[in-house]
Amino acid sequence: MSEAGLKRHERRRKQRELKERQKKQGKHYPPVFTLPNRKRAKKTTAEEQEAVQVATEQQLKVINQLLPGLLKKLSWIPDPRNANKIKHQMTVMLLYGILMFAFNLTSRRKANEELTGPQLLENLRSLFPDLVDMPHQDTLCRLLQKLDVSQIESCYLDLLKDLIRKKKFRQLLCQKRYLVAIDGTQKYVMKECWDERYLRRRVHGKDGEEYYYAYVLEAVLVFTNGMVLPLLSEFLENDTELETVEDGEKWKQDCELKAFHRLAKRLKEEFPKLPFTLLLDGLYANGPVMEACCRYKWEYMIVLKDKSMPSVWEEANALMRLDTKGEYCLKRKWRGREQTFRWANEIEYDYGAGRRKSLTIHVVVCEEAFEEIDPKTEGVVTKTSRHAWISSNPIDRKNVHERCNLMARKRWLQENNILKEKHQGYSYEHIFSHDWSAMKGYHYLMHIACMLNEIALHSISLIEHVKKVGIQSFIKKFYIAMVYVKLDTERLRRLTQVPGQLRLVQEEDWKTSQAA
Repeated sequence: MSEAGLKRHERRRKQRELKERQKKQGKHYPPVFTLPNRKRAKKTTAEEQEAVQVATEQQLKVINQLLPGLLKKLSWIPDPRNANKIKHQMTVMLLYGILMFAFNLTSRRKANEELTGPQLLENLRSLFPDLVDMPHQDTLCRLLQKLDVSQIESCYLDLLKDLIRKKKFRQLLCQKRYLVAIDGTQKYVMKECWDERYLRRRVHGKDGEEYYYAYVLEAVLVFTNGMVLPLLSEFLENDTELETVEDGEKWKQDCELKAFHRLAKRLKEEFPKLPFTLLLDGLYANGPVMEACCRYKWEYMIVLKDKSMPSVWEEANALMRLDTKGEYCLKRKWRGREQTFRWANEIEYDYGAGRRKSLTIHVVVCEEAFEEIDPKTEGVVTKTSRHAWISSNPIDRKNVHERCNLMARKRWLQENNILKEKHQGYSYEHIFSHDWSAMKGYHYLMHIACMLNEIALHSISLIEHVKKVGIQSFIKKFYIAMVYVKLDTERLRRLTQVPGQLRLVQEEDWKTSQAA
């Protein structure tokens, strides 16, 4: 076989043989989800029309549990426009923005073209009878420029609090705690400075040319079934007043660590009694961050990099070498991987000016090995990986699996969620407006739409449909049905008259399970 690798059918055959051999050895890999490859089962247009109607109704049932209450809260936001010139109410304006992201439209121009047609209006009026017409996206942009857009996020948080109060997520918690993953990401880059609050960077080798960019610290709720819901966004921004007062050489731009403490304070104010476990990457492995978590009575699992916190590594390695009897070691199999956990508890970490502050932390290291088919050599190769975390709680044989595999590794869902928002329909990096306030407003509307789609994707009434068509096709088919298909509006109208119940799937492997 050439270095180009195996052909597709040969690679799959070898992978099946490898999995069969591993299954006999007791190594159970999680099953892989693939979309069905078959022709449509519907034979007539009537059958197809009924299938579209039923699927749309099921999704609207879920959305109807969330959207009307949220729109009512949004209607309470003070309207900065001239009352004598208002043509579209606040709820219509913000609903338009939410639909743009819920339907995965990539720009304001695209939204003007797709969401202002008569068929969509006719279908929406069955749910919102007061809807007369859709505004222009420029009108929405001008509103967001003047609006206190932080109140949009506040209304969204009120909706999340209602769901938490109604115990909708009770079966999706890990050790009865809410997992919050926090990570920063760049939103977009531009060559012109449209607002002094944008961060800036100098490009090396281009005669001091500067680029301006928006950067956001995102906090999301991560659940055991794989669902990720946006929670809070903290925008990094320059303080122009501070820059003029301080020496230009000493002044530094806003950064993730500064934004973390602002976000943590807001998170505690919004959810003062909620039991949180923070999942953080290696940037946050420092004393002030862990001190803040202890002050707010939060647990945490923080990635510990090899070259980070050398004093902690030195003591942890020394304690692990002293464990000759293996009392602080556990070997287990998980998802086809041979794992070896080692940990060291009660490590004193000194930090701050003159190392006057001290924290007691716990370190756990996971080394694992797994087999894969090498596409070049055709043979089975054993690959290894190594992970380390700082834990707020002492590690033992009973909790090491839960804290490492079921908690700390869930942080990767946050990274996957950022990639999804950037590259799978939500246009996270698209500049919907250069104006700072409008940019933030579109960001909050995008998170509302993302939440609606995530809950619909993980609702029990829709998961079998999702497994048949796929996630992106699921959203696309709903968009086509609402915008282009003439639906039975009387049946849609009855959805608003019958109280429904929001039920979420609990299984983590719902994509491959027979009856989720």
